[in-house]
Amino acid sequence: MTPIETPKFKNKYAIQSSRLPGYDYAQNGLYFVTICTKNREEFFGIIENGKMVLNGIGEIVQDELLKTPRIRKNVNLDQWIIMPNHLHIIIEIYNTDAYCRDALQCVSTGDMQYKNKFGPQINNLSSIIRGFKGIVTKRVHICGFDYFAWQFRFYDHIIRNDESLNKIREYIINNPAMWERDRNNMENIFM
Repeated sequence: MTPIETPKFKNKYAIQSSRLPGYDYAQNGLYFVTICTKNREEFFGIIENGKMVLNGIGEIVQDELLKTPRIRKNVNLDQWIIMPNHLHIIIEIYNTDAYCRDALQCVSTGDMQYKNKFGPQINNLSSIIRGFKGIVTKRVHICGFDYFAWQFRFYDHIIRNDESLNKIREYIINNPAMWERDRNNMENIFM
């Protein structure tokens, strides 16, 4: 598609969503998520002897990641790893009657007017990642690292069976040991 054919939003070229069209990312399920730093800058620590060693910013990321299930009662963390410039997480979303999937059914809306035609976006994968990235950025900036930034998007994969789940868990566990060959390793980008 040429720029002339690319759809526009607010007079700027719109980037097509990487989400699966028509899929409800608030429904119960397991999701493999990768979140990268802007320009793959290595903010979170280093790999030493095949193990990740977090620095101060990496510890903030870990702290906020571990808070996620306490803040969002419909979220569990399965396997995860923080790497020098990205993190991999298997997130489980489960919605019960006490924590409804459809926020419009759960929240007493009263006279509240939503600026978003889809209603409140509080229980889906994007809102979880947006909240996580936002609080990490705020805390890192407060520490004086104003240049810290995330890549705008994130990668996700809907995990549909145990075989896929087990392969992804293994990939996450082995990720630090494979850093020398990782495509996110800046040394491999400029080779």
